[in-house]
Amino acid sequence: MIIMNNIYVPSKCEIISITPQSKIEWLFKVKSNIKPQPGQFIQVSIPMVGEAPISVADFNHEEGWIEFLIRKVGKVTDAIFDLTPGDYLFLRGPYGNTFPMEKLKNKHIVIVGGGSGTAPVRPLIKHFLNDENTSLDLIFGFKDIESTLFKEELVEWKKRRPLILTVDKGCGIDGECVGLVTEYIPHLQLEPHMDRLEIVIVGPPMMMKYSALEFLKLGIPEEKIWVSFERNMSCAVGKCGHCKIDETYVCLEGPIFNYTKAKKLLD
Repeated sequence: MIIMNNIYVPSKCEIISITPQSKIEWLFKVKSNIKPQPGQFIQVSIPMVGEAPISVADFNHEEGWIEFLIRKVGKVTDAIFDLTPGDYLFLRGPYGNTFPMEKLKNKHIVIVGGGSGTAPVRPLIKHFLNDENTSLDLIFGFKDIESTLFKEELVEWKKRRPLILTVDKGCGIDGECVGLVTEYIPHLQLEPHMDRLEIVIVGPPMMMKYSALEFLKLGIPEEKIWVSFERNMSCAVGKCGHCKIDETYVCLEGPIFNYTKAKKLLD
């Protein structure tokens, strides 16, 4: 007799710690044997409340934990914010594809993150931060200082790699730039790296769209640009159709897309 695993049944996972990042975005560290890779997402649920797809913000396979940056925006996330360490979340996954790690290795990677889009690129940055053969340029944008995420890590990353931090208004954590990330893309010194360049953009759809256009203006080929987005995902296994755009199921073919395809999917 063949026993089939039910793809809809989650596992019960204990919350290890909760670290507020902003008023509505908290970092949840959860004990789990699930082994995601950079770019993937997990279905996070509370029984009798609901389920939501959440990007993986970090993980450690050996120690058995996963981190999620969860934004308080609805019924499910409201209930999650009522939990404390020692309580349980229910997880199933991982789902979706990953960042093209082998293709990015030994390249010059420009990572542009906007708002909570910094969470899915966090494992990517940590993976390559100590790789001497892979260089990084980082641009992150937030609405204001209060909504800036991973502040301590941003400071540390800036000490080790070129990093531009922008806020839409006010002043950043270290007297940083004011304005949208798109304003600073043209100032990147990309010419010496054109033969080994890869671009990763994660954030709100409009931010990704116009950031990609800025790179195209600089002569970056479309196939060198990668984006990540979650569009109305629900079941994560291509059954409900909520995330379908034309013939593309975002939960199955994404959330990581090369811009050659993403340009037809971004609103």
